[in-house]
Amino acid sequence: MNTLIAITGLGVLCLLFEILNFRKAIVPITILGLIAILGINYSEYNSPESFYNNMIEVSTFSTSFSALFIVLMIFLVALSHDFYEDHPTKISDFIAIKIFMLAGAVAMVSFGNLAMFFLGIEVLSISLYILAASERLNIKSNEAGMKYFLMGSFASGIILFGICLIYGAMGTFDLAEITDWSSSAELPIWFPIGTAMVTIGMLFKVAAVPFHFWAPDVYEGSPSLTTATMSTLVKVVAIATLYKLMTAMNADLSEAFINIIIVISIASMTVGNIMALKQTNVKRMLAFSGISHAGFMLMALLSISTSAGSLLYYATAYSLAGIAAFAVILYVCKNKEDEDIENFNGLGKNNPLMAAVLTASLLSMAGIPIFAGFFAKMVLFDQTIQAGHLVVVIAAVINSIISVGYYFKLILAMYSKEPNEEVAKTPFVFYAVAVIAILLNVVLGIFPSAVLNLLG
Repeated sequence: MNTLIAITGLGVLCLLFEILNFRKAIVPITILGLIAILGINYSEYNSPESFYNNMIEVSTFSTSFSALFIVLMIFLVALSHDFYEDHPTKISDFIAIKIFMLAGAVAMVSFGNLAMFFLGIEVLSISLYILAASERLNIKSNEAGMKYFLMGSFASGIILFGICLIYGAMGTFDLAEITDWSSSAELPIWFPIGTAMVTIGMLFKVAAVPFHFWAPDVYEGSPSLTTATMSTLVKVVAIATLYKLMTAMNADLSEAFINIIIVISIASMTVGNIMALKQTNVKRMLAFSGISHAGFMLMALLSISTSAGSLLYYATAYSLAGIAAFAVILYVCKNKEDEDIENFNGLGKNNPLMAAVLTASLLSMAGIPIFAGFFAKMVLFDQTIQAGHLVVVIAAVINSIISVGYYFKLILAMYSKEPNEEVAKTPFVFYAVAVIAILLNVVLGIFPSAVLNLLG
């Protein structure tokens, strides 16, 4: 609870800095504030508690995922200074929106009541609609904002309808009471229908097949830093929230639910990877790659009772690799008209360090050893086999091999082609974010228990 209050206070402080004309201090002060909030969050780790009649529920699950969200936001805010240097008067707005979005993300994993869950998802979504369309003079950004707004609104409406049906069946929004009653034999038909609608709405947020159609266009059209936010922070928030909801609804008791998750998981991995093979735009390629990773993370729902730790580990490995990759993409494509693979030609000669970081992050996403992405997949595969779903693991292994094809297309462009032009000097913050994110990824690959043991 203190974490949520502190994040909201930091967002208000960012807006005050604009009024007081302390624009240059906004980024460093916000980063220091987020580090302090990380400490507050850590202090709540071993003290599970509920607040306001169980509206907010602090648990090891909520604090562990909140810590990941805060770390990702530190990286995203650090990248903001150079990204928004052409809009110095608006930087406080952009950063405040990101901080309020973080408050929505923390609420989405800390809710103890479905009303609080919906409030969190709306705070997160509205912030993203604004950020997606924030380049007002860019028609692609306007299109991305409008598409995301329309599709997101429909998804939110479906979630709200589902919550209403769950309330109609249970007579309460309280998650603890719903969990107690959902395992009873005689439930009104509205409960499974409501659960299905909430799941569909959340699968849209995760961008899983067949609810993925918005993702490539929105990722490509949005400003690159917003795409980085969607690809990392927002995706892991959505999957963690879906996991918490399904745990509360005892969804794993239903054989129909398990079968549907198997189909969606395999479809997301396959469609995401096959479509990524055809892309020449790096942001579109990473959008389809994200769809495929959503399929991998959905495997955690096949063994809900034991997979919280492995989901956290996979989400951490994926999002750290994503942040490192986008730090390089922001640097390479700065002042370029598009994010085509051609822009990366010869990066290995022009800037060996950034090329090495991008290569490492892509190898982690592909699941190559020493990187956390490999061990995250291994843990998830092991749990899925133990749950008796070998078919899903076979599909996942095949898709991991397919993914190497499009990741190496980008790596080959960096190392085997001649540079198009001399690149500009790299801002220090891009180096710092890229190197720290990938080093964290490698460290977690060597010491996976650091994350796996957080949730047992």
